[in-house]
Amino acid sequence: MRTRIKICGMTSLDVALDAADAGADALGFNMYDSSLRYIGIEKTREILEALPSSVTTVGLFVNHGHQEIRSVIEYCNFDLLQFHGSEDNAFCNSFPIPFLKAIPFVSRWETQYEAKRYPDSVGILLDSTVAGKFGGTGISFDWSSVPQTDLPMWLAGGLNAGNVARAIEIARPYAVDVSGGVESSPGVKDPELIRKFVQVVRDTEKWEGSK
Repeated sequence: MRTRIKICGMTSLDVALDAADAGADALGFNMYDSSLRYIGIEKTREILEALPSSVTTVGLFVNHGHQEIRSVIEYCNFDLLQFHGSEDNAFCNSFPIPFLKAIPFVSRWETQYEAKRYPDSVGILLDSTVAGKFGGTGISFDWSSVPQTDLPMWLAGGLNAGNVARAIEIARPYAVDVSGGVESSPGVKDPELIRKFVQVVRDTEKWEGSK
């Protein structure tokens, strides 16, 4: 099975193009202005317009107001919206763009329960639980406790080139999502780390397929 790769927290055009060239399936853009990886709509639009159509572009929101999100998506042409806050299914589904719901991992049961609350989501992004943080924590959790759900599972939380193969082997996610694990410093993506991450994922697929 091909594991999709999402690189989240793009902050520059050059790195976004490098990530696309390396083979990333999706790139995330943080619209949460308290994040180190927030870049604003002007720069986001510049990057979006330069990316190849083969790359899925994802706008990340955290408890934004409805009109604020509307204003952003009218200016930035995202393929997918990612909600990291306390938004409910009706709110997430009220926009003309498919959505992905992030859920902080607490337990297998809690994940299954929360996933069922978002029947209109195209997938569930399972991330680490860190108080006051909405992704990009660099902290992983127990992958063996990741449950099977009716929705595709996107695995995030502390992934890097050194552990993503093991994470895929254990959790069997639809996609892996990395941010801090491919950075040279907080908020600064490293093209070489991105390429290494992508290569490990692709090599893992070949290994799993040869079993």
